[in-house]
Amino acid sequence: MLISNARIVTRDEEFIGVVRIEDGRIAEVAPGGTSAREAEDWNGDYLLPGLVELHTDNIEKHLAPRPGVLWNHEAAILVHDAQVAAAGITTVFDALGIGSRQDSLRERDIQTNCARSIDSFTRRGLLRADHFLHLRCELATPDVVEIFDSLSAHPLLQLASVMDHTPGQRQWHDPVQWRRYQERNGKMTDERANEVVETLAADQRRFAALHREQIVARCKSLGVALASHDDTLVEHVEEAARDGIVLSEFPTTRAAAQAAHAHGIATIMGAPNVVRGGSHSGNVSALALAEEGLLDILSSDYVPSSLLIGAFELVEKAGWTLPRAIATVSSAPARAAGLTDRGAIAPGLRADFVRVVAAGALPVPRATFKRGERVS
Repeated sequence: MLISNARIVTRDEEFIGVVRIEDGRIAEVAPGGTSAREAEDWNGDYLLPGLVELHTDNIEKHLAPRPGVLWNHEAAILVHDAQVAAAGITTVFDALGIGSRQDSLRERDIQTNCARSIDSFTRRGLLRADHFLHLRCELATPDVVEIFDSLSAHPLLQLASVMDHTPGQRQWHDPVQWRRYQERNGKMTDERANEVVETLAADQRRFAALHREQIVARCKSLGVALASHDDTLVEHVEEAARDGIVLSEFPTTRAAAQAAHAHGIATIMGAPNVVRGGSHSGNVSALALAEEGLLDILSSDYVPSSLLIGAFELVEKAGWTLPRAIATVSSAPARAAGLTDRGAIAPGLRADFVRVVAAGALPVPRATFKRGERVS
């Protein structure tokens, strides 16, 4: 495959040029044109590296398309896969929340069935993007370690994160904010809210510290990269540094993001935070962190299309160069996950790339390629 007249974005620059693909890898990248008749003219459209997504809850949206509705998990995975590929994502870490709670999508059977089906679909060649497993470990639950152990030999497990969504902790350090979020699909009585908070707080006291220690030890033994989640206080980041954590997902305060950088821990912020101009739950603005140089990686979190849009918004709203912005959704997450064969438009790397046209200020993915083959 030979592509000409493309606006190529590499790690360091952007230019109109030519890319040659051989055997699923990038063989040549050069500025200028070509007289080769077989070249495919991209008419100045962007040629970007395939996006790398480390944390997406998108499967859950398809598992529960309406409150109280549980959809077929295999159908949910296939639609999720098609959606991320259409958004320009060629490598996706499916974030499966483990640690059972009553009436939750994150119950044991749902998540383990999803994990098994992702593996089965991958082996059968039914998925468009490359999929890996990201186990989101809810520490304050009775069975999180048991479920982790049942999935620890999963061939696609590459990343785990430790999280605590107990009211009064981290993101929900203000229980009023927790209750407001819980009531988005229906009001709770004061009596019911107090009962739930007391139960969750009791589980937190009983399980969180012990399970964190056990999950961290298991990840180190397995060589699985480890992330912290919703760091709020400097003390949270210091604990992460002691545990050998390499990623801070969605730090909720400027102080936590500053501490992460001081400890050499990469920060991940939500692309929806960038696109919306702020956090939906009142946390620190991703754009504010970008302007201070405290943002390393973007995640689409709950909107796959936000990943590409968010990168372009960093150029428009934070004054970044396009190569620097695109790195947050390609080379930086690939490097953080230990994937050295992708994440940039450079000779020798996998030919994972996306054709993008600008519709005004909005970047529109026109075609997504994995190993040089079009998948969307």
